[in-house]
Amino acid sequence: MKNTMRGLAWMMVYSASIAYAAPTGEGDGVSLLGYLFLGFFALIIVSQLVPACLLFYGMVKGVFAGRKEKAEAIE
Repeated sequence: MKNTMRGLAWMMVYSASIAYAAPTGEGDGVSLLGYLFLGFFALIIVSQLVPACLLFYGMVKGVFAGRKEKAEAIE
């Protein structure tokens, strides 16, 4: 009897986990909190692009300025 009850308890736990995994089918879309979450990470990405663009500009400027200085030194 004890093993039967234990088996029955495990079957109930297993079937409940399947029910929780089922889709609800409501389909309301994304809430305001979801949009705020995505906007926060978009803000982080954009704020990282500004220093990256400045560093890239400085690197390109340094490469072309170095060529100009070498050409003047040779003449």
